[in-house]
Amino acid sequence: MALLFSLITLPYAPNALEPVISQETIEYHHGKHLQTYVDNLNKLIAGTEFEAMPLEQIVAKSQGAIFNNAGQILNHNLYFLQFQPYTIEQSSIINHQLPIIQAIGRDFGSFDAFKAEFEQKGTTLFGSGWVWLAADKDGKLVITQEPNAGNPVTKGLKPLLTMDVWEHAYYIDYRNRRAAHLQSLWQIINWGEINRRYTE
Repeated sequence: MALLFSLITLPYAPNALEPVISQETIEYHHGKHLQTYVDNLNKLIAGTEFEAMPLEQIVAKSQGAIFNNAGQILNHNLYFLQFQPYTIEQSSIINHQLPIIQAIGRDFGSFDAFKAEFEQKGTTLFGSGWVWLAADKDGKLVITQEPNAGNPVTKGLKPLLTMDVWEHAYYIDYRNRRAAHLQSLWQIINWGEINRRYTE
């Protein structure tokens, strides 16, 4: 039976991430860019071996246009669902008892060292793509740079947290200041969700 993919519903209002991500960016990025990938994938997989597969399996097994659109849906779903509404209080609170935070300290030396490496890899990724925090089968954490629609699942890794460095993700709000965009996103990361992905 064919699976039809649909646009994810955001668990927050379009303006809830301001001033980190504006409502205008959400309306374009989620409402237009992601919707286009969904529409394209549904057309591309009709009548193929991929039409009954879950999204991660399509990404792991496909190439070309199907991979590009499936990858972008998976990437954007993980991206948009990792955020929580911005509040001044939440923006600086990290629960250091969470297993994911403890694992970050173990594998990167400190949380600040992790953030610095993550931002550096996001800033220096040439062209369009994504920077990821991912875990291997033993729970060891790594940061990967993935061009275009790339996702760590193609390397046998579990994707946990991502920052989108395609220009459409930040140009309305930050123009060409990619580094500023990356630095600001920490304020709206829902570490409870990242921890759930890590521990499940």
